Amino acid sequence: MAEILVLVDHVDGTVRKPTLELLTLARRLGEPSAVYLGPGADTATDVLGTYGAQKVYVVDAPDVAEHLVTPAVDALTQIAASSGPAAVLLPSSLDGKEIAARLAVRLEAGLITDAVDITADEDGRPVTEQSVFAATYQVTAHVTEGVPVITVKPNATAPEPAPATPVVEKVDVTFDPAATATRVLSRTPRVGGDRPELTEADIVVSGGRGVNGAENFAVIERLADALGAAVGASRAAVDAGWYPHSHQVGQTGTQVSPQLYIAAGISGAIQHRAGMQTSKTIVAVNKDADAPIFELADYGVVGDLFKVLPQLAEEIDRRRG
Repeated sequence: MAEILVLVDHVDGTVRKPTLELLTLARRLGEPSAVYLGPGADTATDVLGTYGAQKVYVVDAPDVAEHLVTPAVDALTQIAASSGPAAVLLPSSLDGKEIAARLAVRLEAGLITDAVDITADEDGRPVTEQSVFAATYQVTAHVTEGVPVITVKPNATAPEPAPATPVVEKVDVTFDPAATATRVLSRTPRVGGDRPELTEADIVVSGGRGVNGAENFAVIERLADALGAAVGASRAAVDAGWYPHSHQVGQTGTQVSPQLYIAAGISGAIQHRAGMQTSKTIVAVNKDADAPIFELADYGVVGDLFKVLPQLAEEIDRRRG
């Protein structure tokens, strides 16, 4: 079977969920091989094998952690040159997309970003689905030149285990002097709570202008906690100072694609829709029956969010016992 390279997204050896999704998608195309950069590979190997990685390329070099994305590009370029993969899959994070763009230039290959699904055509080539033009259209595409380099948005698929015993191959990479021209002096982890990461969450509950104040976001958070969800906010709510910018969902904020997206007090302007339209199921709660969000929603409730959301949270708690 054709080899499919998957760049591992991890934090000190802990593999993040988008990588497990990429391995699941890679199995549709061929035989997944994970590319692990940095220390901690021993911890990650078992997890990668559980989700189908047949091989793990390990680049345990300090240059990867101490510098920006260029060393990762060097590593992927050299591994791709020696292994001849049928495709390279990366997460659609900021770093993932920059690495993918640079890699595609070096491989003289086509690049597709922000795919929400990947399948194989009759010739075994990867065919992607994307949401484009502010989520107005869904398109399918495939790369026509070189090794396809594809970034995939989180929650494109549910991770599915396929236990394997991967072969671990340690790779010595020759880094270009330019790759080490800029050094990372320090890293400060973002302080997070008990809620899941916005981009990786299976469920997102977002509040908009209708929440009418920072103190009222407690209603949004209450429902999110009942569902085990992440909290999002519209641009109007963020610009008003009601919720941190890091939680903004939209074209100029974070783009999410959860299994369930609940929009409370959000009108549904095109800027917001561009950030959440690829959600699998959308539920809207708004007291304005003519709000554009209802055109997009799978389920809609015309009502006061301050009455609907607390009842919903209480019913969820009751059913969970």
